[in-house]
Amino acid sequence: MKVLALSSSPRKDGNSRMLAQAVLDGAVSRGHDVEIADLVDVVSAPLRDCRTCRRADGTCSIEDGYETLLRQVLAADAIVLATPLYWYGIAGQLKIFIDRLFCYTKADYPHSAEVKRRIARKRLAVVLTSEESYLGSALGVMAQVQEMARYLHHEFVGVVRGVANSRGEVTRDPANPMGQAFNLGVRLFDEVVTDYQLDSERDGVVWPEFPRATANQA
Repeated sequence: MKVLALSSSPRKDGNSRMLAQAVLDGAVSRGHDVEIADLVDVVSAPLRDCRTCRRADGTCSIEDGYETLLRQVLAADAIVLATPLYWYGIAGQLKIFIDRLFCYTKADYPHSAEVKRRIARKRLAVVLTSEESYLGSALGVMAQVQEMARYLHHEFVGVVRGVANSRGEVTRDPANPMGQAFNLGVRLFDEVVTDYQLDSERDGVVWPEFPRATANQA
């Protein structure tokens, strides 16, 4: 499977990017193909008015690396969003990336049907870092990503949060977010997602029973 991490921090040696890399390391341990993209290198401009900005052939006139990155996103089976907590929300580069999807899903983009088909139904994970340890400070991020996952029919498989500010200090967080991120990567395609809807078919059992390991197997 293909896993793509989108790092939105302007610091390429920042804490949230380190968490993203840990997720990818965990995915590699299970044999998955991984890649990381730094949005600061790709996204150069925010969303504009498509009615005046779009070219005559329907393509976007903003000339940066967005379309190339979008092809990577469409090809991926799982997306990892990595962001520092900025003003109690996601980083601006990530917000711009999400906003500009609008240009490629509107009917006047010539390949919109393909984009809408391929952007949906992926595994989605989030890693974020903040200086504040207060759990409620990240609720805005969680709410936005959860609603986006619902809208795109993604399976929102997990969140890892590290408390850090200075470069690299996420490794010193006693909650071990680096280890959590690695384990999230290991479970990325196995994690049970239980966001049931009214018409979901379910048997009432979340965790299937497995044979207990014997002393020799442990």
